[in-house]
Amino acid sequence: MNSPSPHDLRLPHGQTAARGRLGAAAWLLMPVAAGAINVFAFAPFKLWPLQILALAWLFHGVLAQPQASMRSQFLRGWLYGFGWAAAGVHWLYISMHDYGGMPAWMAALAVGLLALYLGLYAGAATAAASWLRTRWSSSPLVLALFMLPALWALMEWARGWVFTGFPWLVSGYAHTAGPLAGFAPVGGVYLVGWIAALIAGSLALLWMGLSRKGVAGTGQRIILPLCAAALLCAGGVALRLVKWTAPQGQPISVRLLQGNIPQEMKFSNDALVATLGMYEQMISAAPADLIATPETAIPLLPQQLPPDYLERIARFAQVSGSHLALGIPLSDGPQLYANSVLGFGPGMGSAFLPYRYDKHHLVPFGEFIPPGFRWFVDMMHIPLGDMTRGAPVQSPFGVKDQWVLPNICYEDLFGEEIAGQLRAAYRAAQPEASVLLNLSNIAWFGNSIALPQHLQISQMRTLETGRPMLRATNTGATAVILPGGATSELPPYTRGVLSATVQGYGGQTPYILLGNKLVLGLALLMLLLAWGRNKAARIRH
Repeated sequence: MNSPSPHDLRLPHGQTAARGRLGAAAWLLMPVAAGAINVFAFAPFKLWPLQILALAWLFHGVLAQPQASMRSQFLRGWLYGFGWAAAGVHWLYISMHDYGGMPAWMAALAVGLLALYLGLYAGAATAAASWLRTRWSSSPLVLALFMLPALWALMEWARGWVFTGFPWLVSGYAHTAGPLAGFAPVGGVYLVGWIAALIAGSLALLWMGLSRKGVAGTGQRIILPLCAAALLCAGGVALRLVKWTAPQGQPISVRLLQGNIPQEMKFSNDALVATLGMYEQMISAAPADLIATPETAIPLLPQQLPPDYLERIARFAQVSGSHLALGIPLSDGPQLYANSVLGFGPGMGSAFLPYRYDKHHLVPFGEFIPPGFRWFVDMMHIPLGDMTRGAPVQSPFGVKDQWVLPNICYEDLFGEEIAGQLRAAYRAAQPEASVLLNLSNIAWFGNSIALPQHLQISQMRTLETGRPMLRATNTGATAVILPGGATSELPPYTRGVLSATVQGYGGQTPYILLGNKLVLGLALLMLLLAWGRNKAARIRH
């Protein structure tokens, strides 16, 4: 029998085309799947190594394909970022469809479009790295340790402020309980993300070294990346031992209320009387140095309340020696609404002279309407859907020896703004907040992973500032987070009160003093060094 010729071994044209289509589909799906895996690195799963491993896979794709076009590298990063965002914030569908009344197809499309938009930042990072690699003739080491981590950090930072920002689930949040958490008080969540990207770059180099057995220098390519990753993890562990802040004043007793009002009933006329009575009863059930309600626990403007409702609450605060942080919308004129916190205390006298904090960083489509999108918001039937902003810097609320700085729901995502308020007080020699307080209502997102994700975001704020964070929420997670990492919380979707004794902390972490300037400076320095190596190499030749 004659042996078959190479021509005889070829697949029929139809099968070749089919395999080609399967290969193309796999090429498109793998980055999406790798990005989606990231959701398991964050709360409630907290498998933080997955974030680094998935990013190492993305970086390896850039390293191992030096001939790939910038367009293909952009597409790889874009699909990776899309998978990350779609898996991480899929619960937005619940707020738009289940509670906002938007048609299912439109709500799903809106989530998909948001994920595609957020994926652009990852795509921009890989495309820029590919372009600079060609332009600067960079080595794999420079690409993996200088360029890719720096560009990744810059793009995550950009995602936090472009179009008012949406930094939910940026890389650093995965590491609140891991060895990299020690970097948070030094440079914030973006520095933690940059360090994670450095480790990912090291692992990508290691992957390349292991795949080139028998080539000279393989041992060096394996040992150096391993040492770099180990040193970065050890540095994070060592930094956890540094006490950036210290106890200040006497501890205060706190009572954090969780009303568990179903979102579909929150603004119902039939439920309003019961809601007002329930919160008045929960507030006056026992005194405490600080009693805090969730965001808009009182869903009516003061002029819409029973005439003596706020006076009764203020009187309880005065008689019992308590301080009360009450979530309530306020109006300063026609069509002028603010998402606010009113503070009542024993030394404030009249109920009409309370402490006031107004939310500054508003939620697009939920609290302010971007130009041209009125039709989109109208479809969701959100009450008070267009609000006014509070001042960027507002005074804290004095509670005995402590100063409590509120932030409302979405503001908790913006560590630079919280640090900026602390920094402004420090520079002006005014009272610095020693306790942070978050009032939230994320019942909009149902029984989803949004609740533990938001709790993890608050944990990062505690790490960055060295101050405890108190969380009073409608459905969860109502919690007390201490600077040492300990957290106590109420079970979600239950009505209850979390009571605790909390010690305030004073002092300045490097992140409070510098904000995001440190990580931005480091990222730009790495790119400058990468350019300098290319420049030096050209001069030598």
